Amino acid sequence: MARQTSGDRPASRASSGSGRLAAARSFAHSHKIAHYWTSGTHFESMTESKDAASAPGSSAAAPQVLANVRPTPGQRRTARAFLLALLVVLLGTWPIAAIKLPEVDAFVPTLAAALFVSDCVTAALLFAQFSILRQWALLVIASGYLFSALIVVAHALTFPGAFTPTGVLGSGPQSAVWLYWFWHAGLPLVLIGYALLKDTDRLAEVRFTQHAISLSIAGVLVLVIALFWLVTQHEHLLPITFVDARPLSLFRRVVGGLVVLALGGIALCLLWPRQRSLLDQWLVVALCALLLEVVLASVLSAGRYNLAWYAGRFYQLVTATVVMVVLLAEMTRLYAGVARSNTMLERERMMLQRALDAQRRERDARLITGDVVTATIAHEVKQPLAAMITRSETGLRWLDRAVPDVDKARAAFRDVAADGYRAAAVIESIRANFRKDAQVRVPLVLDDLIEEALELLQDHLKSHRISVSFKRGARLLQVMGDRIQLQEVLLNLLTNAIDAMATVDGPRALALSSELRDDGGVMISIADTGTGIDAQDVQQVFNPLFTTKSDGMGMGLSICRSIVEAHGGMLWVVSNRPRGSIFQLVLSGTTATSVNVV
Repeated sequence: MARQTSGDRPASRASSGSGRLAAARSFAHSHKIAHYWTSGTHFESMTESKDAASAPGSSAAAPQVLANVRPTPGQRRTARAFLLALLVVLLGTWPIAAIKLPEVDAFVPTLAAALFVSDCVTAALLFAQFSILRQWALLVIASGYLFSALIVVAHALTFPGAFTPTGVLGSGPQSAVWLYWFWHAGLPLVLIGYALLKDTDRLAEVRFTQHAISLSIAGVLVLVIALFWLVTQHEHLLPITFVDARPLSLFRRVVGGLVVLALGGIALCLLWPRQRSLLDQWLVVALCALLLEVVLASVLSAGRYNLAWYAGRFYQLVTATVVMVVLLAEMTRLYAGVARSNTMLERERMMLQRALDAQRRERDARLITGDVVTATIAHEVKQPLAAMITRSETGLRWLDRAVPDVDKARAAFRDVAADGYRAAAVIESIRANFRKDAQVRVPLVLDDLIEEALELLQDHLKSHRISVSFKRGARLLQVMGDRIQLQEVLLNLLTNAIDAMATVDGPRALALSSELRDDGGVMISIADTGTGIDAQDVQQVFNPLFTTKSDGMGMGLSICRSIVEAHGGMLWVVSNRPRGSIFQLVLSGTTATSVNVV
C-alpha cells in the first residue's frame, strides 16, 4: 500500500471535513422538509412566500393529504365495488319495498344522533384540510357536511312520533318533509360548488383561513335555524305534501324526488370528469348513495316504516360515514408514513451524531495523547537529567580542588554517561510503550531490579534521612519483562514515597518486600510513612494528568500502571498504618517464575 505523504494529508482532511459538512447539510435539509410537512403553520408560511409552488395543481409542493392524493388502482376498484354493492342492495330491495315493518319511535332520534356525529367529524376533517391547502372548494364541501349535521337534528325534532306525536316547537305534517328535501338538496348543491371551484388557482390568504372557517360555521348555523323557523312557525306558507300522518302526496313521491335527482345528476356530471384525488372519488360514492336513497325511499316507495324506508336510512348512514371513514383511514396511513419518515430521520440524525461524537472523541484523544506523550517524556527524562546534573557538579567539584581527584571525577563522569544512556533508553521505552508493536521481554531477577533502583536513589534517600528496609522472598524471584520499563516503575514509586515523607516530622521509613503469591504471581510492596493519600483521591491517582503535588505533572502513576498492565500485572494503593501509603505491584502468574537460590 502506498504511504501517504505529508502533502496528501491536508487534502484528505479537507475532503473528510467537506464530506461531513455535506452530510450535516443534507440532514438539516431533510429534517427541515419533514418539519414543514408535519406542521401546518410552517407550511402556510412557506406557501405564503411561494404562491406559485403551492397552487392546487402542484402536488409536489403541497403536503400530501386526502384532498390532493391521487387514488391508486386498487382504491379505484374498491370504490367501484362499493358502488356496485349499493346498486345490488337497491335492486334487491325494490321488489319488496312496500313490506311493512314495525314502527320504532326511537329509531329516528338514534339514527339522527349517529348521522350528526359522523357529519360533524367529516366537516371538522375537511375544515382542517382547508386550513392546510387553503382551497375554497374544501371550505364549500366542509360547510355542506356541517349543514347536513345540523339539519338532520332539525329533521329529527320535527319528525312525527320521534319526540312528540306531531314534532316539537309547533311542527306540522309538512315540517319534517320539507326539512328532508332541504337536507337532501344540500349535498348536491355543495358538490356543484365544489366541482366548479376545485380547479381554480385562487387560494385563501393564510391570515383569512380561520376567519373563513368561523364565518362558514356561523353562516350554516344561521341558515339551518332560519329553515327550522320557516318550517315550524310558517308551515302554512309551504306547499301541502301531507293530507294526514301517512298518505303522501304526488309532490312528495315524484316531484320532490326528481328535483333532488336532477341536482344530484348535475353534480355527478360536473364531478365525475374532475375526479383526480381520493376525496373526489369518495365524494362521488357518497353522492351516489344519496341518490339511491332518494330513488328507493321517495320515488319508488309510498310510505314510512316499510322496508324501502328503513333501507333508505341505510343509504343515509353510508352518505354520512363513507367520506369520514376514508378520511380517517387515509390520515392514519399518511401519519404512519410521516412517523416512519421521522423515525428514519431520527435514525440518520443519531448516526450523524455518533459520527460527529466519534470524530470529536478522536480529536480529543489525539490532543490528550499528545499531552500524555509530552508529559510522559518530561516526567521520565527528568530523573536521569537531574542525576546527570548532580553528578556533573560532583565531578567538577573533584576537579576544582587544590589537588584534583581525577579518579573520583572520572567515576562521576562515567556515571553521567551512564545516566545519559539511561535517558536514551527511557525515551525509547516510552516510544515502545505507545507503539502497538510486540515488545521484547527478557528474564529479570526481581530483587536485582529493586536493589538497582535503591542504589540510583541512594543520595536522595540519605538527604531526606529515610531508613530503608528490604525483605526478600524465600526464593529468588524472576519475571519476564522490559528492564528499563520495570525499573522506571520502581523509580517512580520510590520517588513518590520519598516526596511523601520529605515534609513529615517523625520517623521516615521505607519498607520494601517481594514475595511469591499462591497463584504463582510475584508481588512487590512499597510502604512509606508519608502524608498518605486522601480517600477521595485513591481512585484518581492513576488517572493521566491528575496530581496532588504542587509541582507534579500527574503522569508518574499513570505511566506505572500502564507499564504494569502491559506486563500482564496490576498496581494499586492502600493506606498504611498509622500513616502513609502502600503501593502493591503484582505481575501475573503467566509472566512470573521463581528460581531456587543455589
